[in-house]
Amino acid sequence: MRQHLAAFVVVGIGVLFFSSLVRAQAGQPQAATAPVKPAPAQAGQPQAATPPVKPAPAPPHDLSGIWDSGQKGVLPTTKVVRPPMTPWGQAKAAEYKPGWGPREVPVGLTNDPLDSCDPAGFPRDDLFELRNIQIVQNPNQVLILYEYQRIWRTIWTDGREIPKDAEPRWYGYSTGKWVSDDTFVVQTVGMNEKSWLDDEGDPHSADLKVEERYHRVDHDTIELTVTVDDPKAYTKPWVPIDKLVLKLQPPTTDIMEMICVATEALEYKKTMADPAAESK
Repeated sequence: MRQHLAAFVVVGIGVLFFSSLVRAQAGQPQAATAPVKPAPAQAGQPQAATPPVKPAPAPPHDLSGIWDSGQKGVLPTTKVVRPPMTPWGQAKAAEYKPGWGPREVPVGLTNDPLDSCDPAGFPRDDLFELRNIQIVQNPNQVLILYEYQRIWRTIWTDGREIPKDAEPRWYGYSTGKWVSDDTFVVQTVGMNEKSWLDDEGDPHSADLKVEERYHRVDHDTIELTVTVDDPKAYTKPWVPIDKLVLKLQPPTTDIMEMICVATEALEYKKTMADPAAESK
């Protein structure tokens, strides 16, 4: 199993329903003063439906809180149809040996930068291991704090223009604005080519532009859509995440540490990955 993947155990809960039937005794008189009670429902009869509780509306211009995408956020790009790569993209992808997806290689043969504790980078922190995130807003910025690798991103909201020639960074340079009361749109440029796009070894170039659309459907729900536009690597823009649901968590939620420790990575390589590669 991949060293940096964490597994969730989903525990199913069985619910038992008990029912009883009350049968009146034929011919027994009823007391004159006894209240008339409705007969109990018989098996197969429709029951009165409990109306669903409607979530509270989304507060305007507000994404703050702790949000969780559940298991779907761990590998959201799986089974997504990619557009054809350009010759540059194909050559770059041929250099990558992922431990997951259609080009998966055995443990010990991967060259995933995460296995050496390199930063995941952006947009990989959206496209892989998107677990709990905390969104914090202030007058000039939106901060997104990620559980995986314990990192954060800064999104400028003070009206500045996005740089035309941004210096490459692991997590890029981001600006954001509200396009409606419930939808916040982020543009990010200036990504470091050393990072992978996702866990399946899809490449990206320094020309990559990423749009994130955070639509707060109601008080408890955000839908996240991510669009990738990299004409150097792909023949057209594509959407690796389409309306991924994020659910609001209690404010007392304790976000775990998921940090890649270099000494542990070296020990894993020595005791497990290298022997597995030698046996192939």
